[in-house]
Amino acid sequence: MRDIRFTFFASYIMLLCLGVVMIYSSSGVYALETMNNSAYFLIRHLMFLVIGGVMMWFVMIMDYRDIQKYAKPILVAALVMLVLVLVPHIGKVSSGARRWFSAGPINFQPSEYAKVAMIVYLADFFSRKRSSIRSFSRGFMPVALIMGLMCVLIIKQPDLGNTVLVTVITMSMYFVAGGRKSLFAAIAALAVPILTVLIVTVPYRMRRMVSFINPWDDAQGAGFQLSQSQIALGAGGFWGVGLGKSEQKLFYLPAAHTDFIFSIIGEELGFLGALAVVALFGVFIWQGTRIIRHATDSFGYLLSVGIMVMLSIQVVVNIGVSIGALPTKGLPLPFISYGGSALIFNMMAVGLLLNVSRTQDIGG
Repeated sequence: MRDIRFTFFASYIMLLCLGVVMIYSSSGVYALETMNNSAYFLIRHLMFLVIGGVMMWFVMIMDYRDIQKYAKPILVAALVMLVLVLVPHIGKVSSGARRWFSAGPINFQPSEYAKVAMIVYLADFFSRKRSSIRSFSRGFMPVALIMGLMCVLIIKQPDLGNTVLVTVITMSMYFVAGGRKSLFAAIAALAVPILTVLIVTVPYRMRRMVSFINPWDDAQGAGFQLSQSQIALGAGGFWGVGLGKSEQKLFYLPAAHTDFIFSIIGEELGFLGALAVVALFGVFIWQGTRIIRHATDSFGYLLSVGIMVMLSIQVVVNIGVSIGALPTKGLPLPFISYGGSALIFNMMAVGLLLNVSRTQDIGG
């Protein structure tokens, strides 16, 4: 297990280091223009890295099985925060979305905590209810109701990306825990019309979906982000234009240091650089799945499954959006994109996974 853990941790550290470099490269000009400090986003990102590192260390030194005793309070805290963030004068509004608590220079996004809280709760619930997991009333309905409540609260922010992610995490863990395939299929079938309604009834989501089909039809409107992302990737060619020499970050590509940082990587470091990032994530995900296979207790196994599903889906969606393979969704690239709450809780999730692996080594 030590060699698995070492490779997993090494790929994770390399992704974090790449994130630091690319955040400064992609945000420097924008930060200088808007904040009068080219290192503004870099400094904040380093601060979040320190906070995330401390929280990661904290969850690594404890016995992860002790967390199971607090699974319900952890979930209740997440639901309470999701309610409070929707209350005027408590939740912060930015770009039409009410997703954050604000305390001075720090913004906290409760939906990021809620995803981890949901994973902990589901790992506890499914490990305790193994004998009744296939029961509709005792094994499926409680989970479906909690998932539905959390998704309603998140979509009210509104945040469709994390709503879908919570649903995928929940159903993946239910399936892996041994749930009934028919109920899994029923939820999947029900999700399609619900997702369709959520898209077609909200004009900006519908414009995004239409622009995804061919962003060049409205390259100056709804398809602007996707078309600029493809320009960035195309401009990079095989070798890239050089670190720090991106033109798309010069106020052409929105969210260059957050949701579309992979496009800047492709422009500055080229196809080889982008491929290297994909390879690093490939190693990270593969070694994470090996940690899952070595987990000996049900709670640790399901906890690890939920964490890897959460991180892997975010990687696939972010890169898929950047290359134009998926519609635009506001999910950051784990460990690389600039961000506070997402980075901190993703780092904590990695700490939990390493904790599971370390416990297997010492025979705990």
